[in-house]
Amino acid sequence: MASNKLSVSELDFDLIKDNLKTFLQNQTQFQDYDFEGSGFSVLLDVLSYNTHYLSYLANMTTNELYLDSADIRNNIVSLAKMIGYTPASCRAPKANIDVTINNASGTVLTMNKGTVFSTTVSGITYEYVTNQINTITPTDGIYKLSNLDIYEGTLVTFKYTVDSTDVDQKFVIPSANADISTLQVSLQNSATDTTTSSYTTAVGYNGVNDTSKVYFLQEGSDGKFEVYFGDGVTGVKPQDGNIVILEYIVTNKTVSNGARNFTLQGSIGGFSDVAITVNSASSGGTEPETNESIRFNAPLNYAAQDRAVTATDYETLVKSLYPNAQSVSAWGGEDDETPRYGIVKIAIKPKSGSVLTQTTKNDIVTQLAPYNVGSVKPDIVDPETTSILITSAIKFDAKSTTKTADTIKSDIINSISNYNTNTLQQFDSIFRYSKLTGIIDDTDPSILSNITTVKMRKDFTPTLGSSNAYSIYFRNALYNPHSGHNSAGGGILSSTGFKIAGDTINEHFLDDDGQGNVRRYYLVSGVKTYANATQGTIDYDTGSITLSSLAISSISNIRGAASTVIELTVTPASNDIIPVRDQIVEIDISNSSINVTADTFVGGSSEAGIGYSTTSSY
Repeated sequence: MASNKLSVSELDFDLIKDNLKTFLQNQTQFQDYDFEGSGFSVLLDVLSYNTHYLSYLANMTTNELYLDSADIRNNIVSLAKMIGYTPASCRAPKANIDVTINNASGTVLTMNKGTVFSTTVSGITYEYVTNQINTITPTDGIYKLSNLDIYEGTLVTFKYTVDSTDVDQKFVIPSANADISTLQVSLQNSATDTTTSSYTTAVGYNGVNDTSKVYFLQEGSDGKFEVYFGDGVTGVKPQDGNIVILEYIVTNKTVSNGARNFTLQGSIGGFSDVAITVNSASSGGTEPETNESIRFNAPLNYAAQDRAVTATDYETLVKSLYPNAQSVSAWGGEDDETPRYGIVKIAIKPKSGSVLTQTTKNDIVTQLAPYNVGSVKPDIVDPETTSILITSAIKFDAKSTTKTADTIKSDIINSISNYNTNTLQQFDSIFRYSKLTGIIDDTDPSILSNITTVKMRKDFTPTLGSSNAYSIYFRNALYNPHSGHNSAGGGILSSTGFKIAGDTINEHFLDDDGQGNVRRYYLVSGVKTYANATQGTIDYDTGSITLSSLAISSISNIRGAASTVIELTVTPASNDIIPVRDQIVEIDISNSSINVTADTFVGGSSEAGIGYSTTSSY
């Protein structure tokens, strides 16, 4: 009699087949089940394959039930919707300009919505449009519109007639390249009654009632967004015959980021002679939110519950409101070196460009307003970069490779550059010394060793022509093994040059005495002459430097180029550098020293053991 027990825990084909064979061992009807050339063995293969396929399908189906394991976009979007998260659409690049209309006349001019401006990027022409009606009133006879936002793309209007008998009716935005942040929704009463009412996007469900003219958004199939309305209890319900009007911009996304020259196409109020001043080049064009980003942001957005209380809440909301953010860091103003209470500070590193324009910062602050709790106010700040300078002496075995020292050096620079891009350059990305040295060693099999030292550099922009105090924060402990360390050699601090008021001849520099004092000096025949032994203080434990009453008249060139900043370089106490708050650490590869030489101590070398010297890491 056949056994009624069959192992069902295996998913591999061979193991499934073995389990079936084991099952058949206790029966007498079929004796050739274990003979691979038999017909019954073919049936076992079919059964095993079928079981294997079904098991695979069940496993993949189960994976699609959970946000962190789902792989199909529609499933990820649907799971995110269950916790109230709508993925970000692509965004159009936006520029800010001033428009002055020459030789205009009249009491007022109207700039229509959809007014077109053109620009050229990499030889390709792109159109930028306005997304609202603007009225220009002359001031002292000058017709000028300031701080005008223009968006790359085409302004599109799409209409639907509400039909409650169509149970499958959806108000779909037909283009997957629509910038939903530019969407404007209105309802026209009917085809004969052109009265329209504007609707706003709902921010959660709090305060939404049967009179609220709001709409909701969701991403549908093929990346196209759908607009839907209330049910008469939560938001106004459209009536049969109402016409849904959708106005939005269809964009080319990222390709025109950086445009800074614009020309009016057509006219404004009948006048085509205009002067355009660009306040900020176009930026912010992005692709739609990725699956990985949805998986990460959706749970955080759910935890925020449509309000911003913690720093994480603000980080999540900013990423949602401003998809061009590559990295976001938020912290309470009370945590700053100079505490500011009632302020949440937010540093944003954009995907395109280095810093945000003031207009973009203001827009983000405005969008955050509904989420603020109490009197807390957001303050958008620029990232601070802490540069890491490395000095690396690398030895390689010339007999084990055909590469030259220069080729290996080039490969090492590429490896460090990849580490810079893929691991660093984020607010929370720590520079790990061991990772760097390992990356150098792993660049080529012929590399035998590297001896690498690390320094940190920050800069500050002085105000010329007046006496001022300056504070520079490395926020990492500095190397000071004992009081007075290297006082005669200038301590662990160095600077680029500058001139001060009252001394037009000497170029001045900064160092420290190892006892917490910053000194200012100039060189006389290569010898330091100290003009001020207490120009400021240096806190080796916190990495903060304060300069007092420094009247700088001019700044010296840096590396042969004119500069507006003074650079400060220090030796850290640890080779691991940790970014804090608005700091981003990155390796300054171009100004680091990488020296690759053949190791003459390798066995078999004619020079092995002769005149060999090592490099100290101290």
